[in-house]
Amino acid sequence: MSIVKTLIVNADAECRYLTPGEVDQIKLFVASGARRVRLVQTLADGRDRIVKQAANQLFQRNPSLVAPGGNAYGNDMTATCLRDMDYYLRLVSYGVAAGDTTPIEEIGVIGVRQMYNSLGTPLAEVGESIRAMKTATAKLLSAADSGEVGAYFDYLIQVFQ
Repeated sequence: MSIVKTLIVNADAECRYLTPGEVDQIKLFVASGARRVRLVQTLADGRDRIVKQAANQLFQRNPSLVAPGGNAYGNDMTATCLRDMDYYLRLVSYGVAAGDTTPIEEIGVIGVRQMYNSLGTPLAEVGESIRAMKTATAKLLSAADSGEVGAYFDYLIQVFQ
């Protein structure tokens, strides 16, 4: 949920107008819109590069993942791993667009630990893949932009710890 929606829902629940402080928060959110859109576009445009670099980093650090018996062994399982990495990168872009972690939580986090546990997918490696994507993404952004986007990666990393 974006800050705008949150402020409106809270004000409405209290049957009141938005306060001057809340209006200022909305102004800041709107003013940051062009930046958030630019960051979302950078993530979308760089997705193949980000996922590829992150996967290479992940598999170099954890070669057992792509070894016989590993969770990413074989073309089909590797493709599944890359698909999941792309999915989490997309969720980060949703968080950046909204300026909030709610889309990440509602779309991609609820129930994910149970699903991965039932599939035998090691949660630590999922978190490591997200950390690797954060590193790859940082190479495409300025320090300030990397810090903003990094907060959404950090949110996801925490889910898998």
